[in-house]
Amino acid sequence: MEVSRIFDILTNFKELYPREDALASKKNKEWVKISSQKYYELSHLFSYGLLALGFKKEDKILTISNNRPEWNIMDMGMAQIGVVHVPIYSTLGKEEFAYIFKHSEAKGIVISDKSIYKNVSEVLQNSSNIKHVFIIDSFNDDLKTWQSIIDLGNENQAKYADKVEKIKSSIAPNDLASLIYTSGTTGVSKGVMLSHANLLSNLNGAGFMPLQYTDKALSFLPLCHVYERGLNYVMQSKGVGIYYAQNMGTIVNDLKEVQPQGFDTVPRLLEKVYDKIMQKGKDLKGIKKQLFDWAVNLGLRYEFNGANGWLYEKQLALANKLIFNKWREALGGNIKFIGCGGAALQPRLMRIFSAAQIPIQEGYGLTETSPLVAINHDTWPNKMIGTVGPVMPKVDVKIAEDGEILTKGPQLMLGYYKEPELTKEVIDQEGWFHTGDIGEFVNGKFLKITDRKKEMFKTAAGKYIAPQAIENKLKESFFIEQAMVVGQDEKFASALLTPNFDFLHSWAAENQIHYRDNEELVKNKEVVKRLQQEVNRVNDTLGEFEKIKRFRMVCDEWSPETGELSAKMSLKRRNIYEKYAIILEDIYGHELKSITIQKEKEAATKKKK
Repeated sequence: MEVSRIFDILTNFKELYPREDALASKKNKEWVKISSQKYYELSHLFSYGLLALGFKKEDKILTISNNRPEWNIMDMGMAQIGVVHVPIYSTLGKEEFAYIFKHSEAKGIVISDKSIYKNVSEVLQNSSNIKHVFIIDSFNDDLKTWQSIIDLGNENQAKYADKVEKIKSSIAPNDLASLIYTSGTTGVSKGVMLSHANLLSNLNGAGFMPLQYTDKALSFLPLCHVYERGLNYVMQSKGVGIYYAQNMGTIVNDLKEVQPQGFDTVPRLLEKVYDKIMQKGKDLKGIKKQLFDWAVNLGLRYEFNGANGWLYEKQLALANKLIFNKWREALGGNIKFIGCGGAALQPRLMRIFSAAQIPIQEGYGLTETSPLVAINHDTWPNKMIGTVGPVMPKVDVKIAEDGEILTKGPQLMLGYYKEPELTKEVIDQEGWFHTGDIGEFVNGKFLKITDRKKEMFKTAAGKYIAPQAIENKLKESFFIEQAMVVGQDEKFASALLTPNFDFLHSWAAENQIHYRDNEELVKNKEVVKRLQQEVNRVNDTLGEFEKIKRFRMVCDEWSPETGELSAKMSLKRRNIYEKYAIILEDIYGHELKSITIQKEKEAATKKKK
């Protein structure tokens, strides 16, 4: 049948792609599989159960859960009776939870486990609009379980079966399907309203994904994020079986066990994979070390469509046989699709993984665009290193005079929930959504992102600097894990660097550098001197006003848990500014003007309220 509502995917999955492992997760060290038929049945039981509890079309239900089959079952069960799914991250703070619980006007919530429940239990007690609380992994007899909704649906199947079909028939493609909260510049999240048509827009030209029925995918990025969710729908529409990793720490073992044909990821994880491979290569000796270095250097020169000539291709074939085959084995040995988004991917990673026959397809989008605006396909000529690929079918994109990327089409959100003025700020009168990203078209076909408009800053001399491009160059160094370039309203640009401590520790041992801890290590004169060489290498590629004149290393490892990175592993610049304000003030010799200005703006806003 034609797929115009999310739950149409479910019907097609059952009828067109019968398989025993439509969804799978690991329990008690065994992969527990749910067939496409069972997936269909459980989703309908969930719908019946919700109706029996009194939920109706346009009501909202929150979910806070790890990736698991129950997530998909709840998602489909809500969609086919018009209940709006509001999935949120488990790592939010109490204030953010409280805001979303109230702002969404949700009447129910499903929580996956005890640890998450403990984080939100206090907030729930003060959330008067949430009448129903359910837990998936039972730990307290006083709490209702997810299974109780299924059981209630089973008891009321005869009563509500026809009603569900009537509701399904009444749901239009442009009806609201989900609210996804995304952080705003003020710190208060905005509820992005996405329709069925929005979320299914990723299926347009789904040929970009070379997976098919009989293939398997491993899922580990959060399903509450639109990127993983959108590609999850594309996979289901193709009949791909989806296996959920136990957690981020088990991905390597899960890949070996499942041997999937595809998965989605973010650049930071690919960077970590590459760094680990390089670290192992560094420990090799003799001829093995020489072969490894030869293969890597060959891979870093890779171009599509045999552009390097027949001799290079012959050498590359040998490198694949001797070295790169082991890289593929580490990913399960069957990979033919790796979707990558959320941040800029370093071109060198695209080159070397492509050379190693590990196909990465970098794409681009936002929560407000459901998400895909553009994506590289699996093969040349629809794939170009350093770009996010061709624009998706039926999607319109143009570059504004100031370089900002504007887009409109079926992927564009309905608006921000209860925020019409904020919606007007980003969608102009002609219907163009202002992404906040700066970009350009290469060869009139491939979209290239150069920076975030809001992240670009101007020095005291009036020169604009795009920090992301410089940060990505800095991160190409084996010594540098993360980098943030600063310098708004200052005389020169500087950088905060977090070292790749695994690599730095090995280098320090080789050079007989002794240290008590990482804090002492980053202040060591020889370490600073060595990092200066890495910064100088990048400076040689930059204009005079862009050069990093000063830098400081910090001994913290940035992560979403500690607040420096977002869930999709991009820099939370404001948090980093504030955390290292003393260090930055030491660099510039005064309190940062950008922080002072921001504080003044916030004080003025509070005064108005």
